[in-house]
Amino acid sequence: MTALTVSTIHVASLPADCIVIGTAKGPKGPVLTPGAEAVAAAFDGGLTDLLCALGVTGAEGEAVKLPAPAGIKARLVLAVGLGDAADENDGYDAEALRRAAGVAARTMSGAGTVALALPVGTAEAVEAVALGGLLGAYAFTAYRTTPDAAAPVRKLVIPTSRHGRADAEDAVRRSGVLGQELNRARDLVNMPANDLHPESFADAVVTAGREYGPAVEVIDEKALAAGSFGGILGVGQGSARPPRLVRIAHTHPEATVSLAFVGKGITYDSGGISLKPVGANEIMKRDMSGAAAVCAAVLAAARLGLRVNVTGWLALAENMPSGSAVRPGDVLRMYGGRTVEVLNTDAEGRLVLADALVRAGEERPDAIVDVATLTAAMRFGLGNHLFGVMSNDDAFRDRVLAAAGLVGERAWPMPLPAELRPSLNSRVADLANYGERMGGGLVAGLFLREFVPAGTPWAHLDIAGPAFHEGAPYGYTPQGGTGCAVRTLVRLAADTAAGGHDVS
Repeated sequence: MTALTVSTIHVASLPADCIVIGTAKGPKGPVLTPGAEAVAAAFDGGLTDLLCALGVTGAEGEAVKLPAPAGIKARLVLAVGLGDAADENDGYDAEALRRAAGVAARTMSGAGTVALALPVGTAEAVEAVALGGLLGAYAFTAYRTTPDAAAPVRKLVIPTSRHGRADAEDAVRRSGVLGQELNRARDLVNMPANDLHPESFADAVVTAGREYGPAVEVIDEKALAAGSFGGILGVGQGSARPPRLVRIAHTHPEATVSLAFVGKGITYDSGGISLKPVGANEIMKRDMSGAAAVCAAVLAAARLGLRVNVTGWLALAENMPSGSAVRPGDVLRMYGGRTVEVLNTDAEGRLVLADALVRAGEERPDAIVDVATLTAAMRFGLGNHLFGVMSNDDAFRDRVLAAAGLVGERAWPMPLPAELRPSLNSRVADLANYGERMGGGLVAGLFLREFVPAGTPWAHLDIAGPAFHEGAPYGYTPQGGTGCAVRTLVRLAADTAAGGHDVS
């Protein structure tokens, strides 16, 4: 795990393998950003000309290594681009800082110590650089048996002044917690399904709860049957790995508001009897990304001591075809008593979420958020970089969107059109699990809304696109699990804690 710290040692004297400085796009070429002064001085004023000669523009994503000059203790200087130069009074956008630090950490993978001499004039900027660096340093190495050149940087150092050290250390602590928990979510998503199944996932949550304090309750298949959790049991009945419902709860003695987070945890999704086509199965270990995000968010809230009660519900099952699997046309009796006709066994996420939503609502939280890699339709509509947000409460939806925007996660409001609701009517049951194909992501949201307690603000986050990245790494985003929605959930919890009783 990458260590994260601050230092008041002068940048030129820092004992590091590399000093990272920032460049930005200026009207006449690249400009150096605040934090680069000591390095620029060591180049006798010629650094900008050298960067120009090397073709550096300051564009986001650029990374150019230079041998460190005399007077700099580090071996290398790495210039990373932040994009357009910032106004002197405004400073650099937090997301630009996060991405630049992420590029630096990825570029220097395998290094011992890397100093991030980027613009960190405020605690917020320190927090952004620290988080971006920690996320960019991430590598999933659990199954590597030989030394890996992509091993994470061992230590990231953020230079700061003596008078700003206390604030910087507090910012680094917050970023360290959030980064570690987000990377925990990434690890869970990247774990192959032969090792991460409902029982082992539940065990991992129990272990984390013991370490960091949240109370964890695991409802196994016998208790699920006794409680009539027909959705979770129905989805899981085709697998040799029985399902679980996990409750993880952070409580604060001074909290007056409670939030419930519900995560889809399909540890592998074959589609069941409605089998997925060839080419659609290879990344289906990712279908528990929502549950991973919820788990990480609750742990982060506990470790940060947020003054809000946050309960996470992880609906864990493996969706497999077998002689015991649920069939198209079967009717399930859900938790709470409603019946659902299963028309498509590959629309399974909404079934496990429905049970968990009803159970979460019994505790009367002030608001509920569910998170799921729910529909391919959302990927078709929004692509692979944005997630959709649906809600029964416009003000609460806007709060979720605002939280996402503040932490650099890209989200988009989506409607719940009333005209699509009749397509979920069943001929034999209260409801069908599959409706009109066009607008399928919205239909899924309408289905979930049926299981939310009346009067409770609720938001549905469909993270099908950004939860798993199959392309080349960029910024602080790696290949594989991204930890999408963790930051949004934690920010929502922090804003709720700061705002007292008002969740809208």
